[in-house]
Amino acid sequence: MKLMKRALEFESRKMINMSTSDRVASSREAKELILALNEVYKETKDPEIMDVMKLLTAKKQKIEKRLKGLPSV
Repeated sequence: MKLMKRALEFESRKMINMSTSDRVASSREAKELILALNEVYKETKDPEIMDVMKLLTAKKQKIEKRLKGLPSV
């Protein structure tokens, strides 16, 4: 599957020294991959697809946490 290969390649990328625009683009790409994998998962119910979606979701959350920055008190 081309989609799984693309998702695993995204998951293995390093997220060091990214600019803000790079982070936004990565977050959007992760969302696109997760939604596409979800459509495939609905049809196949393959647990491997669910595992990849969980990995991508965790990576996406880390990127978004970094985008929001530290909360100011």
